[in-house]
Amino acid sequence: MKKFFRHFKGDLMGGITAGVVALPLALAFGVSSGLGPSAGLYGAIFISFFAALFGGTNTQISGPTAPMTAVSMLVIAGILAMYEGSIEKALPAILTVFLLAGLMQIGLGLLGLGRYIRYIPYPVVSGFMTAIGLIIIITQILPAIGYYPKEDSEFVSYFVPEAEELILENILREEAGEGILVLEDFEETVKRSAEITEEIIMIEAKTLAGASSSGVVGSIRALGRGIKNINTLELLLSLATIVIIYGFKRITTAIPSALVALILVSGVAYGFGMDYRPIDQIPSGFPLPRLEIFTEFSFKSVSPFIFTALTLALLGAIDSLLTSVVADNMTKTKHKPNRELVGQGVGNSIAAIFGGIPGAGATIRTVININSGGKTRLSGMIAGLLLLLILLGLGPVASRIPAAVLAGILITVGISVMDYKGLKAIPSLPKDMRIGPLKLSSEVIIMLIVMILSTFWDLIYAVGIGLVIASLMFMKKIGDLTAKRSNVSLLPKERTWPDEKNLPSNLKEEIFIKHLKGPLFFGTTSDFQALAEQIPSTATTVIIRLGRMQYMDQSGLYAMEDVLQELRNKQITVLFLNVLDQPRYLMERIGIIPDLIPEAHIFDSFKSCLEWVRQNVRDEY
Repeated sequence: MKKFFRHFKGDLMGGITAGVVALPLALAFGVSSGLGPSAGLYGAIFISFFAALFGGTNTQISGPTAPMTAVSMLVIAGILAMYEGSIEKALPAILTVFLLAGLMQIGLGLLGLGRYIRYIPYPVVSGFMTAIGLIIIITQILPAIGYYPKEDSEFVSYFVPEAEELILENILREEAGEGILVLEDFEETVKRSAEITEEIIMIEAKTLAGASSSGVVGSIRALGRGIKNINTLELLLSLATIVIIYGFKRITTAIPSALVALILVSGVAYGFGMDYRPIDQIPSGFPLPRLEIFTEFSFKSVSPFIFTALTLALLGAIDSLLTSVVADNMTKTKHKPNRELVGQGVGNSIAAIFGGIPGAGATIRTVININSGGKTRLSGMIAGLLLLLILLGLGPVASRIPAAVLAGILITVGISVMDYKGLKAIPSLPKDMRIGPLKLSSEVIIMLIVMILSTFWDLIYAVGIGLVIASLMFMKKIGDLTAKRSNVSLLPKERTWPDEKNLPSNLKEEIFIKHLKGPLFFGTTSDFQALAEQIPSTATTVIIRLGRMQYMDQSGLYAMEDVLQELRNKQITVLFLNVLDQPRYLMERIGIIPDLIPEAHIFDSFKSCLEWVRQNVRDEY
């Protein structure tokens, strides 16, 4: 215990500073996710405390981050659509997915997979991070100008016919499920339809309007109406927030500029009694566990999002471990990656149970913690406790923060999270592939594909597609490089090896020797398969020297089988020389040895092979 508190003063200052920095971001990420500011604050409290307590990076400060919030938005929007826009009905399923992501992170850590996260290709990470920035910026434009599509009566009216159609469709579906829908008698349908009020239709129309204007595409679609209906006060509040955030950094970085902007702009707006839109009410008191996660669990509602939960888990792992590397470089220590994943998983699981959004290790907050004196995991725990005290003591005050202020904060977060290093490198990256007449960089293509698909389509599928493309391109590059360095391809005349000078001169027309140097794999099989075509017509025996072929994959295995079968059909005898363990194992598994190449035709030395040749090959030319 004494050891735990030996750096208490530095940890206290680091934790307090990191917690203060985390406050505006937690509120903003909660609003951005769709669950409200309290969800962001709950996530920051529990993830920060428990990820520090159980994690493997002493100075890590964890909480909601931009990438995790962006993916969480997809989860929330998708499940809300299944529950007709009702957050109360959808919340158990949403939090269950978040809980599942946390449990998956714990599993990744226990399985020891933390060390493999670093193999995610940089172009995929770069494209993803830039897309995260674009998503945050674009989706925060409407709240920054004070336009909310669900409150635009003219816009909502466009969805009234669709709302009526959807309500009627739901009635018919319910009757079909109850077994009372009969074509000859629509009496029950008419009765239920009569109970539909104008208010019910408008609620459904508002839900449809909100869904239509959500996400990047929806925000762009609604931007025209938003510009026509700008709320000048909201726009000024968001612009003032952005200006203070960037302007205050020029004065000092010792005090978090986002916090300064939050306090100044909110204070002025509230103090002068401005008619602004506040954020959602933050509940007072200690957060209570959402037991409906367990009591109302439905696998049917969660199953479509299992892959999304895995994506959240992997993304949180990458985000956290990258921050751990930064912390290592600053503190000259070494983190424990698998323990860190377990800690992040525990934090995200507990946060989900209490209604918080998921998070990860936050680079900026971790750096601030270290610079302020934080040295042990106690600093992260203090940051979480500070946020809890702010919730308990200042919850009602925080509920008066203008929504436009948080939109302004998020826009600056979106700008900062984009990978400018990767974008600046685009012109200088080598153009290593050709598409028609164009020479392009494969890494730029991967980055742009991931960025565009993530921004305008789906973050999860975009990363998956990016990984597949990156893997295929990597395999091709390695295949090309290996093929260049190997001698699997055929040459009209191969250089004679010293021990081959003893080959009887009268049998040189009958004997063809092939040297295989390097692996026989998918990148070299097409060249190897041309072997049978290049053997002189006078040859009756082929000696294949395999002592330098260390590896054979399945493609190479079947290419070898095809060539040997073709040579057998031509009545050509094949001799193997110096077959190594791995290729021999594979060839024995599918019967190449001994069906096509009997043991009597496999030799350990060229001398023994030469003796067989002298005894069995006749001089015919």
